[in-house]
Amino acid sequence: MQRIGVIGAGAWGTALALAATRAGRQTTLWAREQAVADAINGQHENPDYLPGLPLDPSLRATTDALAVLAAADAVLLVVPAQHLRATCATLAPHWRPGVPALICAKGIEQGSGQLMSEVAAETLPATVPLVALSGPSFAAEVARGLPTAVTLACEDQALGTSLLSALGSRSFRPYLSADLIGAEVGGAVKNVLAIACGVLEGRAMGDNARAALLTRGLAEITRLGVAKGGLPGTFMGLSGMGDLLLTATSMQSRNFSLGFALGEGKSLSAILAGRKAVTEGVFTAAAVVALAERLGVDMPICQAVDAILNRGADVEQVVAALLSRPFRVELEH
Repeated sequence: MQRIGVIGAGAWGTALALAATRAGRQTTLWAREQAVADAINGQHENPDYLPGLPLDPSLRATTDALAVLAAADAVLLVVPAQHLRATCATLAPHWRPGVPALICAKGIEQGSGQLMSEVAAETLPATVPLVALSGPSFAAEVARGLPTAVTLACEDQALGTSLLSALGSRSFRPYLSADLIGAEVGGAVKNVLAIACGVLEGRAMGDNARAALLTRGLAEITRLGVAKGGLPGTFMGLSGMGDLLLTATSMQSRNFSLGFALGEGKSLSAILAGRKAVTEGVFTAAAVVALAERLGVDMPICQAVDAILNRGADVEQVVAALLSRPFRVELEH
């Protein structure tokens, strides 16, 4: 796998393209906007999404997605979760058999309640192997070459091993997993929980409250993941606890910082109006809650976030309701 195609030139797509380039691969990045492609090719920078970070001059960008697809030995899909279906539908007629699709979006589709791999399975040809890349990874740090470990979830071990070699480097270290479902659930739900942690921080509720929320939040991820068919051990790894700890404790996280602003009293519309990049947890919250209800899984923290984001609930009242829940045995479901 010498030629890597990356669909999506936001911060994460650009960072992953840089990681592949550092691993010695010939990498081409698809950008929706011509100005972004021109800046990457001419200035070796993505000023809209990774301002101030120099890009490898060998990284090339284009607005021709089909050209990227035609040349690639593996394709990374790095579009926002709610746009994955449309992207796959556009690419599907041109996808060569056997070329793997690495799903790098973290979310659950609104309406269908499907994981990203389920969306891709419905829209891409059956000959396309599906892989998920997830784990604790801020795009800016990956772009700067700082040490990062992620999960590469692939049911075909031979293919997974080839992808490890193609993308791995000293600073970007993928670890192989066979649990595609578990990796995806962890990556999707942690965004919603990060918003909750941000709300607590914005309301200055203390470190004890954040630690409790992280722990109980991980229990929610595990319950939903196991109900979907994931393996319990996955949620103690990089794509579970690792990703949750990173995303729910740092202002670098778009989800945490959005929750922080909500906790301070800012409106959701005002927060989103000031952002160019997508905050996935905002769009995933309702889908997580709907999926949990369908599977009979109790997820009170995610329900609280959904109530604040989508049902006009008052932050103070939602927090009070969580603190009024009955006492219970810790390890009960």
